[in-house]
Formats: sequence, C-alpha cells, structure tokens
Amino acid sequence: MEDNLIKEGKFNYLEVGEGTPIIILHGLMGGLSNFESVTGHFSEKGYKVLIPELPIYDMPLLKTTVKNFAKYLEEFIEHKQLDEAILLGNSLGGHIGLLHTKMYPEKVKALVITGSSGLYESAMGDGYPKRGDYEFIKKKSEDVFYDPTVATKEIVDEVYATVNDRRKLIKTLAIAKSAIRHNMAKDLPKMNTPVGIIWGKNDTVTPPNVAEEFHSLLPDSDLFWIDKCGHAPMMEHPEEFNTILESWLSQRNF
Repeated sequence: MEDNLIKEGKFNYLEVGEGTPIIILHGLMGGLSNFESVTGHFSEKGYKVLIPELPIYDMPLLKTTVKNFAKYLEEFIEHKQLDEAILLGNSLGGHIGLLHTKMYPEKVKALVITGSSGLYESAMGDGYPKRGDYEFIKKKSEDVFYDPTVATKEIVDEVYATVNDRRKLIKTLAIAKSAIRHNMAKDLPKMNTPVGIIWGKNDTVTPPNVAEEFHSLLPDSDLFWIDKCGHAPMMEHPEEFNTILESWLSQRNF
C-alpha cells in the first residue's frame, strides 16, 4: 500500500474509492498496511477512504503531542476540502480522532475508535522499551494480538527498528507522555458526535473496561465486541470488523 502514497506538500496519504470520506488514523507503531482490509472493503461500498501518514517522527520534539497531530489532521481535511468526514482510529489514532472531534466537532460526521488511548495511562506501553533485545520486542509485539502469529516477522522487525532508532524512540516516549497528559475523561460527556466503539474482548493493551468507560462517558455511542481478539481488531479479525462497521454506518445512515 505504501507504494501508492500521494505526496502533496507536507502531506503523504493514500486515497481509494469515491463517496463519503472515511479518514483512517493509524497508531504509534501501526503502518498504513494494517488497514488494508478496511480500505479495500469500504472503497468498494461508496466511501472515499483516506489514510494520511501522521508525522509521528517528523515534528519538533516539543510539538510531538496528541493535540498537534489533531491539528495536523484538521490541516489535512482542509487541504482535501472535505466537509464532514468519518474518522476511524486505532490506538493512538483513536485518541487523535477523539481530540480532533472535540476541537472541530462540525468537521466530523462520526467517529469510530478501536483499542483507543485517551483514558487509560498504560495504553502506550508499560515502561521503557528495551533496545537491542529482539526477543523482548517480539514478545511485546505478539502480546498486542490474541493470536501471536498475527505478529509477523515483518511487524516485529518494524517495531524493533523503531525502538533502536534513538530519534524515533525519544519521539515515541514524548507521544506516550502527551497521551497520558491528554486524558479525555472530562471531555467525553460533552461530545455529542456519534461514536462507534469496536473492541477486542482480549485486548491487554487497552482492556475491555476501557471500552466500557468510553461507552459510559460518550453521550451517543454504540459498543461492539470481537471475541478472541486483541488490540488491533481490523488486523486480527478484518472481516468481522468490516461487517460490524458497515452495519453501524448503515444503521446510522452514514
């Protein structure tokens, strides 16, 4: 998928399909290819699917915050001249989507979050990543999923390369601290945008009680569970994820 990136000014992004825009927000360690199934499915169902590459490692250190990523998303939406978009975010991407929705509610038709940070402090990982220890990184990567075999060698290699790049590691830790500071518990009850919450029942990064708390705090939300599923449902159970999301969008007339 990365081979099809469109480069315009400071934006690198994928765009597939025509129709109502769905903007996908990837997580901290998540490549755009994590959403390959979602992109393929919804681009054929009357949606224009866009995945901007978030400048996670490119912003100055002091600007490496969830809020600045939310602003970057708004700049992307303005660049693409989109009216109301549906946002779909996993992990950090969900947090960025939530904060963007709080800041620019008129721009967001609906929000879908899965394994999102924003409430739970350990969502960005517990403790300092061990550099140089491949087996540790492999185990950590496998723990993200219910089925450890989903963590392919390609995924593990990518995470390993990131935590062994000092610049990227410093930025990763800066984002983690920013995510903890931007706890949204007090904001959520004031956010009236429709939110679909799709969560893995076996998520150990953002456990099920986090999804329940999002559901209880958000005024207009629906919560869906995927069984035998960890932190990235769109990767681990892509067909079930797509079915749930398509059904929710249909019920809500999006």
